[in-house]
Amino acid sequence: MADPDDPAFRVRARADITAAPMPAHRDPWERALLADPRLLRDMALATGGPFHVMYPARVGRNIHAFRAVFAEAGVVGAIYYGKKANKADCVVAECANAGAGVDVSSSEELVAALRGGIDGGDLMVTGPAKSDELLCLSVRHRAIIAIDSLEELDRLAALPDRARVVLRMLPPGSRSRFGLTEDQLDLAITRIDPESVRLEGFSFHLTGYDYAPRAELALTLIERCLEARGFGHPVTTLSIGGGFGVDYVPAQAWRTFVDGVNPLWFHDEKAPTANSYYPYHFPNPGPEMLARVLAHNGLARRLRREGIRLAVEPGRALLDRAGSSVFRVQGVKELSAHGQKYLLLTANGTSLSLSEQWFDSEYLPDPALWPQRPGTVTPTCVGGASCLEDDMLSRRRIPLPRAAVTGDFLVYPNTAGYQMDSNESAFHQLPIPPKVVLRDAEDGAGFEWTLDSSNSPVTSRIRHIAADER
Repeated sequence: MADPDDPAFRVRARADITAAPMPAHRDPWERALLADPRLLRDMALATGGPFHVMYPARVGRNIHAFRAVFAEAGVVGAIYYGKKANKADCVVAECANAGAGVDVSSSEELVAALRGGIDGGDLMVTGPAKSDELLCLSVRHRAIIAIDSLEELDRLAALPDRARVVLRMLPPGSRSRFGLTEDQLDLAITRIDPESVRLEGFSFHLTGYDYAPRAELALTLIERCLEARGFGHPVTTLSIGGGFGVDYVPAQAWRTFVDGVNPLWFHDEKAPTANSYYPYHFPNPGPEMLARVLAHNGLARRLRREGIRLAVEPGRALLDRAGSSVFRVQGVKELSAHGQKYLLLTANGTSLSLSEQWFDSEYLPDPALWPQRPGTVTPTCVGGASCLEDDMLSRRRIPLPRAAVTGDFLVYPNTAGYQMDSNESAFHQLPIPPKVVLRDAEDGAGFEWTLDSSNSPVTSRIRHIAADER
């Protein structure tokens, strides 16, 4: 037990337990949602629990922003949405409308992409040791298959139809379990029979968010492309995977957090380790990062000269600002630490809906407290509704603008990319939160919304007139 007479204890007791604010970038649609006096409450009544809001129009804008970068660089580009980042059907439909492909890793994802309107030829099939069913479906629908092992090549060669493939390279120095070594690539190029397997290119995936290594490895693989052409293979595609950063919060907010983070800001006085955080401020996100990749060491020029299209497989970056997660406050408890009071809220959901817990970390952008009304800044933690001690949506004592009360809503911003459903489960037999699809009304007045078909067969459309037009 700490000694109150110890000078270190007195310094600790005077420290501020309130975390630095992490205000999220918000689009006009999100601001309109928060400003509406009843829309969130109506959605909550219809869904009966926590829910996610998807705004697919933002996905379309993100796709067009990536495409504009390719056009500016004069490079033929291909965009494959990494479907594992979010299961919502409305995202796949938006990709189909915008002319983007989809990256899938299971038979179920492949079928969902086809059902959503994606042409089979616009699918990229990734992942290790693909099942026979997935390989057969991929070949039948003319999808490109990213080959992870020589054994997969042998299995494809035994199928009656010709397969389209790219060879996935194991990056030099990587300990990843995915990809082919340099020697295995040499064998694959010479082993492939063009009559049964069509080699269309190469691919790789890198961890981290640095643009330069992606460009350098792409330049290296261009030489592989030329080598493969020498063996008669019609190589035209090079995929650099995903990992395009997303900018969640302003630079100053992020610097203030990183420079000042300490255990006192957290409910159990256990701050995540510094390298476990996602870089919530990213100075050159998404399309800007792609522009830097293409500009590095003349990569765009080489791609144009050699007639090679560059494929990208973004997930999170295509979902940037395309969704939020909504929880109702179902309990409020007042606690104190080091002589300072704070609130511990219990939300009507679990931390499984904010999946940074995967990485012993935390989702840091501040939730909005709804309804919006004036009050006194109140340090607040948020716990989940389960019986698990570690079920905390926000361990950090967030400086909410007022004291929350039971019945309020917490709206966590920009959660469509991986956060809202990647590791959700029906723990305690609680249903997985449904997704509400929000669209602008056709006449421009307010919103219309439905439940996403991946969660519910309900297809009724509910009209909400903008508050200032009621």
